[in-house]
Amino acid sequence: MFSSEYFGFDGVEDQFSCSEKVWERMDEMNGGKHLHFNAEADQRASGFGFYQKELSSEEGFLLSKYQQQEMQHVSLSGYGLVDDLQFHIGSPRLQTCLEEISKLGESSTLIPYNEPKNRNQQPFSLLLNNSENRFKGLNNGDRIVEQSNGMPCTKVEDRKLSTEEILRLAGAKFIQSSSQTADCLSTLSHPFEFAFNGLSNEENDDSELAEFLFASAEKVGFQQFCRANKFLNQCDHWSSKTGSPVQRVVFYFSKALREKIDRETGRIAPKGLGKSHCIDVDQVIMSSSPPMLASHEEIPFSQLAQFAGIQAIVEHTADARMIHVIDLGIRNGVQWTILMQALATRYECPLELLKITAVGTTSKHLLVETGKRLESFSQSLNLPFSFKVVMISDMVDLREDLFELDANERVAVYSAYLLRTMIPRPNQLESIMKVVRSINPCIMVVTEIEANHNSPVFVSRFVEALFFFGAYFDCLETFMKRDDPNRMVIESLFFGEAIRNIVAAEGEERSTRNVKIDVWRAFFARYGMLETELSMSSLYQARLVVKKFDCENSCTLDMNGKCMIIVWKGTPICSLSAWKFL
Repeated sequence: MFSSEYFGFDGVEDQFSCSEKVWERMDEMNGGKHLHFNAEADQRASGFGFYQKELSSEEGFLLSKYQQQEMQHVSLSGYGLVDDLQFHIGSPRLQTCLEEISKLGESSTLIPYNEPKNRNQQPFSLLLNNSENRFKGLNNGDRIVEQSNGMPCTKVEDRKLSTEEILRLAGAKFIQSSSQTADCLSTLSHPFEFAFNGLSNEENDDSELAEFLFASAEKVGFQQFCRANKFLNQCDHWSSKTGSPVQRVVFYFSKALREKIDRETGRIAPKGLGKSHCIDVDQVIMSSSPPMLASHEEIPFSQLAQFAGIQAIVEHTADARMIHVIDLGIRNGVQWTILMQALATRYECPLELLKITAVGTTSKHLLVETGKRLESFSQSLNLPFSFKVVMISDMVDLREDLFELDANERVAVYSAYLLRTMIPRPNQLESIMKVVRSINPCIMVVTEIEANHNSPVFVSRFVEALFFFGAYFDCLETFMKRDDPNRMVIESLFFGEAIRNIVAAEGEERSTRNVKIDVWRAFFARYGMLETELSMSSLYQARLVVKKFDCENSCTLDMNGKCMIIVWKGTPICSLSAWKFL
């Protein structure tokens, strides 16, 4: 149901920061080592679109065991680490499906909810209680909350509202206007008692556009499709895939709602949703295509998780001469250039061999190409390296004997955004975990989306997804121009298809089912996995990436227990956690 809980304006915090090409050298700064980036480096890493240069004995990307010992003699505050990092666990900005989390935590496998047999019995209830709390936290520093009748209202003094703030504002306006009549378009166009002085014309337009989206989603939930179409016509008229972040996110959600209506009314076949572009998505994700490289280089989240996670692998293999990394979803493999450059500077324990095994079920030729790029990169560093592809038709066919394990090597497992894809197929998920447990790696590093897109209740799923993707579109606005072709591909191919699946699909066809770290904790515990503390060095690496992207007022690195949560303007984006077996 839509209620004021969805749009409670808990204090929105603005922090974060990120990176361009690749980390180049260690310089003395503030009495200690500090990583810098060098876009002028001499040698270009083949196929990856990143720069590197020959590293001296005192330079490196990640902190080796020796460098970590040096850090112990330097005040951590000198790195801006303890003072700047925010170690707090903020309550979720949106209502989550607690019953779902509880049920998932009790089940023997991570099995998604079954869809209700009669969704018509789940209307959206517009509960408008606690109206005094709807704008709680909006008077935040540079904003004045004042309304013509003395009630709270938003006036922006020094900065633009974020996408999340506009969506929350629109949600509160929609709830209040809906208490009178939600069917009248003019009511939403001119909500009573609201005079938002100080908003720009674009922000005002965006807020009204988001109201139409909320109204259309409510009508879809009621299965009042004719009424929903009226609001969607307004969304189609005012939204744009080249406009503001709000206009862009509404464009894709409106499109998904129309597809849901078509499916519900039988205008399109109920089967096959999300199939038309899945091959294209796989091809782009696994290649070194311009959109993928742009996503890595220009948006902070990927590098932030990679540097912190690979630092954890460096630490847990510090005294190993043979290192074997099993990557369950290697994609274009650029993350392993970070590890290679760290190992190339490890003089206290020279490396005899770095072995990387990539697991795949499709597109073997792309995995082979990834291996060739990594081999070329390793040769430029004179690093002993081998690469192997393990191809299986289905993840349930994964076996320990496929990995050619050596008793003298230290094994680490790396999983980035892979486990979530198997939530609809728990037998695959269980198969992977059993194999990983039998291998017993020294560490397993896991990066996952930090969002709840697995609710069986349409409105819960819709609102969660809207705010999550709204934050992501907001981030793209910060780092990429509106007409950037790579941004267009990222938004349409990656985000658009995910939105389409979350909103329009039901039952087994709904394959995008992200869950939060609490659900993964309950799941991993069943296999005897123990969450491992991320070291100060890992958090230091994350903080350096944050500083490099120069957006500390937009991003936070929050800690949820031992897990690091990457946040964009108050909205959790992804989690990084490290695990061992008991």
